[in-house]
Amino acid sequence: MLLYPYLIALALIEQEGIRAMPLCGKSLKEVIQEDSDPGFQGENLANQLLIRIFQKSEKAPLRRAAGDTSLLFLQIPMEELQGTLPACKADWIRSADTALFLSRLNSICHGIWTLQFNRDDGLKFKRLDCREALI
Repeated sequence: MLLYPYLIALALIEQEGIRAMPLCGKSLKEVIQEDSDPGFQGENLANQLLIRIFQKSEKAPLRRAAGDTSLLFLQIPMEELQGTLPACKADWIRSADTALFLSRLNSICHGIWTLQFNRDDGLKFKRLDCREALI
């Protein structure tokens, strides 16, 4: 049983050749079940994060650093959020090894999603199978 779940939205971006990983999060009252997605809470976090990124773009152009896996939503235990995630973040910023980053996330998270937009369906979360993303 996952105790003290947290939902994190993070972006893998690059601005003027410098990688960054802005993030925001919120504690969850209930665990997101395997057959579900972050829903409204995830959309709210996406809004907050993307406004911050939009504001950051005033300084210089920026780009997604990891294609479709550049915007991620993680269900993560508080212990891992405070303990392991900061080291994973620092390693990715230093190395840009997205495959290693996703592999490490897969080992500590209880759900990883991307958020996609298409004209017909609007916003859709997609559960990420990190094993597929690594191939």
